Amino acid sequence: MTEKKSARSKVQNFGSFLSSMVMPNIAAFIAWGFLTALFIPDGWIPNENFATLVDPILIYAIPMLIAYTGGNIVNPRMGGVVGAIATMGAIVGSEQKMLVAAMVLGPLSAWLLKKIQDAYDGHVKSGFEMLVNNFVAGFLALGLSLFAYVAIAPVMEGLLNILSTGVDWLVQRRLLPLVHIFVEPAKILFLNNAINHGIFTPIGLNQVEKAGKSMLFMIESNPGPGFGVLLAYMIAGKKNEKASAFGASIIQVFGGIHEIYFPYILMNPKLLIATILGGMSSTFLLELLNGGLVASPSPGSLISWILLTPKGSYLPTIIAFAVSTVVSMIVALPIIRNAKDTGKSLDEATNDIKDTKANKTVAKRPANTNLADTKKIIFACDAGMGSSAMGASILKKKVKEAGLDDIEVRNVAIPQIPDDADVVITHEDLTERAKQKNNNAYHVSVKNFMQAPEYDQLVTDIKEARANGEAKTKSTEKIENQTVSPDKEEVETVVYSADGKKISDKKIEEKTNNNSSVLKKENILLNQKFNSKEEVIKKVGKIMQESGYVDSEYTKGMLQRENEAPTHFGIGLAIPHGTNETKSAIKKSGLVVFTIPEGVKWDDETVKLVIGIAGVGDEHLSILSNVATKIDNEEIVNDIVENKSQDEIYEILTSEV
Repeated sequence: MTEKKSARSKVQNFGSFLSSMVMPNIAAFIAWGFLTALFIPDGWIPNENFATLVDPILIYAIPMLIAYTGGNIVNPRMGGVVGAIATMGAIVGSEQKMLVAAMVLGPLSAWLLKKIQDAYDGHVKSGFEMLVNNFVAGFLALGLSLFAYVAIAPVMEGLLNILSTGVDWLVQRRLLPLVHIFVEPAKILFLNNAINHGIFTPIGLNQVEKAGKSMLFMIESNPGPGFGVLLAYMIAGKKNEKASAFGASIIQVFGGIHEIYFPYILMNPKLLIATILGGMSSTFLLELLNGGLVASPSPGSLISWILLTPKGSYLPTIIAFAVSTVVSMIVALPIIRNAKDTGKSLDEATNDIKDTKANKTVAKRPANTNLADTKKIIFACDAGMGSSAMGASILKKKVKEAGLDDIEVRNVAIPQIPDDADVVITHEDLTERAKQKNNNAYHVSVKNFMQAPEYDQLVTDIKEARANGEAKTKSTEKIENQTVSPDKEEVETVVYSADGKKISDKKIEEKTNNNSSVLKKENILLNQKFNSKEEVIKKVGKIMQESGYVDSEYTKGMLQRENEAPTHFGIGLAIPHGTNETKSAIKKSGLVVFTIPEGVKWDDETVKLVIGIAGVGDEHLSILSNVATKIDNEEIVNDIVENKSQDEIYEILTSEV
């Protein structure tokens, strides 16, 4: 089982890495798609001059953007530049579109540059670093571009020809619908990014250039099959399933977040038959009616489908969506009715989704790690914005009280975990990702950043290791039936920014003085009522958008964050925030606070206090420090919700710790 999970995790991470190169450049794909739909000879408003932009953007700009993004992810020290220049060699050396080559050459070039930089790091005379770095990067870019021209371009051209021939063979024989047998189960396993961005998008763009559209963009992104399953639950599901399926269906169809329906499939895996047949019927009709889109839709919503549909193809698009929905629903109905009393509950299926997405593992410390030598403890979460900042504040307090003043405690996003971290603490759903970033550290998995007995155990282990003068070899096992008493003593709290930099005491004071801009009293809403956590998150996002803190994409990031790892803390408190990828949607730091006296179901917890976060840099961290030190148990949460006024809550969150 472990080996299977590990292999699946590797494929998921590969797909995620492909996605991390493509997703930041989706705007370029969309711009190119609309340019094609509007101005080519068969477009909506043909324009010979504007149409000359179509080829250069697809041939040069998009591959180089992807290569630059991939290179910059692997090596921010000029990795993107070297990757882009190397990709130019492949572009010029082939008649095919080198999107796949860009996905290879961008990160590969950056990795080679990093290895070279590591080799001479520390051996360059002071004052010559910039000169050496630039010349090394320049000569490597030159060499790789020539190599790509001679060797990579022919290989990639041959690979794309084979894949394109295979797709054409399937299309000619009306067999393309069969790919749904693989695509639909792969989506439930979160392998869709590898399929969509690695195969369908590059081939689809080639088809767009020739035919003005491609149905390959509509295979994985089709919201219809999932919508059909949710409709079936709304008709034949249990009471709680009906209520949740309605909200999920809105998010699925119009928000394009397909992960929302995955738990409903896992309640009864036979429902995969419904999504497979729904997808197959859609693709069959698209073949029959010559449908297609001009670019890859992101997200995969009905709105994206319609916006990217070329002139004359709206009918196939709408019919394909409608038929896939109806077929999926009709097939799903008897499956749901016959399995009412035997399937998994929605909560169990949701937990399975979290297990599948993160491949939960309780990490163990490498045998040669000596806790006595611990100097740096890192808290990591997906965005390095909320949960990890609060956990770091709590552990910082415990470390200081234990007299371990030489230990640095800070929080970062998982991609920024430093190589020299001695201990890395993550939510259990994110541990494997953290291990892949730094496998040499002592990894601690926790269920709840606010109340984790592992904190006390870690501090005890470090103290004992130092007292004994030798390494401890015990693994980090979850401690059952142990309670942590909240500390009441006032201590100095040091807060760290998302990129790991310490905020000085003076800076903290400045942040506190500026808390009025981060938290407005009118954004503290008392006595709210909600039916689901999704409803809460959407209202948080709406208020943040109206307050000028974020744009609309941030709400999707908050919903996605909940799918990856929960933001509740087990004490009636939840702190929803976006993913690392949606930080670009934040315009300025801001918080929104709800009290919910009747509570709202949040996974397996009941939440009564919600603090939504959008954080740029360090501006929100003093408030998070207050939350971590002042709201650290359920009694305090209940007191705030039941007894505190708007002004009192504002004072609790903004006054100095």
